[in-house]
Order: sequence, then C-alpha cells, then structure tokens
Amino acid sequence: MTPEEILARLLYRDGLMLVIDKPAGLSVHRGPKGGVSVEDYFDALRFGLPRAPALAHRLDKDTSGCLVLGRHRKALALLGKLFKQGKIGKTYWAVVEGGPEADEGRIDIPLGRLDESRGWWMKPDPNGKPSSTTWKVMGRRSGLTWLALEPLTGRTHQLRVHCAETGFPIVGDNIYGGAPRTGGPGLHLHSREIVVPISKNKPPVVTTAPAPAHMRELLSACGWKEE
Repeated sequence: MTPEEILARLLYRDGLMLVIDKPAGLSVHRGPKGGVSVEDYFDALRFGLPRAPALAHRLDKDTSGCLVLGRHRKALALLGKLFKQGKIGKTYWAVVEGGPEADEGRIDIPLGRLDESRGWWMKPDPNGKPSSTTWKVMGRRSGLTWLALEPLTGRTHQLRVHCAETGFPIVGDNIYGGAPRTGGPGLHLHSREIVVPISKNKPPVVTTAPAPAHMRELLSACGWKEE
C-alpha cells in the first residue's frame, strides 16, 4: 500500500487521536521476520505534528477495521487507560460456520497461552485470565451466521477462540477454525465500530468502518445490504 492509500482509509481525526480502517493482511507491528506493517505509514499520518502517531491498541494481522492511534504521549496515555479500564466500546462483525440457536448471548471462557513457542496463540484455560464476549445474531443463511460481537475484555484472539470453542468458528480462521493454512477465504472478522469517550465535555467519538471487500459476499448472503 502507498501512504496515499493509507490516508484514504482515515475514518476519524482530531487533535488527540486518529482512527484508520486497517486492511486485512496488514500487521500492526513490525514482526521479528520484518515485513510491512501499519507502523511503516505513521509518518504519513502526522498531519503536521512533530511526532508520528502510535498504536493505542492492536488488531490481528488478518482482522480488518477500526484501529485507534494516539497522536501524542498524553493522548496515548489517556487512550491506554480507557482501553485498560474497558471504557472503549468495540463491536466486531463476524461470519461464522453454523451458529448459535439463540439470537443473543454471552460467552465466558477464561483464556491462557497455548504455549510459549506459539507466540500469540491462545487456548481455554480454567486458570487463565477471565474473558467475556457478548454476541447478537444479525442475519443467517444455511450453514452460516452473521454476528455482532462485543469483547467485554481485551484478550489476544479472544473472539476467535470464544467462537470456535462455542461451536461456531469464524469463517477463514486458519488457527482455531478448520480453514486451510493458505488459499482460504480470509478471516471473516472485522472491527466494525469503536466508541471512544476521549473528551470529558463532549459525547464519545463513534467511528464505523465499512464492510471489507473479502467479507461482502457472505455478509450479503446473511442479509447484509450494501452501504
């Protein structure tokens, strides 16, 4: 991607923060093996400030959608505090295989590291960190369900593990679902909306990311209408 293409994906900007629509397949951090990441585009997102912005949280490489950046140290500290305290509202869209029978519910499964060699991979662990997700059915078709997921905690891979363990893995999940390692449909998980109470005297900032191209076919099959 060019810097211009990242700029075209800017969803929100004020003096404290930016929200970009991260494409699926782009890492947020530079990994140990190198490769392109969101961090490579920070200079293009300065908009005249002396310092480049920095990540206020992270999204998986294969997850698309709303990603929040803090524009200076004070803003980053505030955003970090809001994320840690669970005061930032997050809604994800997912298309899952199968699906729950009910129309809404909650998943409470503690999570822990699978093992040190697997890096970020997680597993259900009775002695792990408490992890909670609420879900709501947005649409269904034979064999697929479109869900709105809200992580009440912010564990790594939380939504992916919670869906898989509850019997409806996310389409395209090549770690916790049955998707092939390569050549699959891509992970159908999208950070749809983020609600940030960044200012005490103003309403929270609500930012929405459009449905990504790789999810539109199955979303449409489940009843989603083009925006």
